[in-house]
Amino acid sequence: MPLVTPFEDSQDAPTVRGFPHPPDRPTGHGLVLTHGAGSNCNAPLLIAMADAFCAAGITVLRCDLAFRQARPHGPPFPAMAAQDRAGLAQAVRLLRDRLPGKVFLGGHSYGGRQSSMLAAEQPDLAAGLLLLSYPLHPPRRPADLRTAHFPKLSTPALFVHGTRDPFGSIDEMRAALALIAAPHEIVAIEGAGHDLGGKGPAAARVAGTALAAFLQFAKLVP
Repeated sequence: MPLVTPFEDSQDAPTVRGFPHPPDRPTGHGLVLTHGAGSNCNAPLLIAMADAFCAAGITVLRCDLAFRQARPHGPPFPAMAAQDRAGLAQAVRLLRDRLPGKVFLGGHSYGGRQSSMLAAEQPDLAAGLLLLSYPLHPPRRPADLRTAHFPKLSTPALFVHGTRDPFGSIDEMRAALALIAAPHEIVAIEGAGHDLGGKGPAAARVAGTALAAFLQFAKLVP
């Protein structure tokens, strides 16, 4: 697998910053992948996902959201959410300009939420979504659902979710996903919390499961 080196493109605002994973045997397809509210693009789960998808021939760009580029630690700025989405849109366009195949968009937790909101705003941007641990509601606040944009989603979406995720149970997720008219599926990771196994062998196993499901869901295998 080729060496992964830092990447930055600031020709068009907002800046896209992260790490591209170019496969040895590219299929021509690509995936932009981003992180959760308390992390960055070097999160072990994202690296495991990028490695798995890259090994399957998919070019992956894992990138830092705008709020994380603005400061290395701390939660997102609510006022910067639109800028976070704009950065993701720019990252997708960069891959689309470089690849002949489909380009997908995804992220963990907050990154996945912003990815899905962006897809609702720009339905022709990405070919599909990979949403890891979608934060359906804050822990212990099940009434505060983050689903206002779900009825507007026309982009196919695969959700990967732990059965012990405090941001939403599998049953809560399935009920919420009924709001989405676009093709969608949920992959339940037994015993996993919001971090989906976190790091090491557990993250690699989750990445393998997510990859196999996504290849089938996105019709990237015969």
